[in-house]
Amino acid sequence: MISREQALQFADEWVAAWNAHDLDAVLTHYTENFEMSSPFILQMGMSPDGRLKGKVNVRNYWEKALAKYHDLHFDLHEVLSCINTVIIYYTSVNGKKAAEFFVFNEDGKVVQAIGHYN
Repeated sequence: MISREQALQFADEWVAAWNAHDLDAVLTHYTENFEMSSPFILQMGMSPDGRLKGKVNVRNYWEKALAKYHDLHFDLHEVLSCINTVIIYYTSVNGKKAAEFFVFNEDGKVVQAIGHYN
């Protein structure tokens, strides 16, 4: 179960790590075999179905994304939480609005993440 305080702390740490371009800090929040889905994965040709599994594969994708968007900066707007899920609403690259949906395991690590963009 993810408390409201844990959800807010996760969101703050997640955004700060991205804004610092610190992938090691970002990845500390995820399990080794987590799954990531995003239209950006598809657009960048990383996977034909827009999904990647595992820290190694997602790290490779995120490294390419940071190289492409070297001025990447996220602005946090809202954090929504439930029993074992969190949604972070933020401004992403190129001013796109984004909502990232995270599913947590019993150890408080992300097992699935799904990015949504306008």
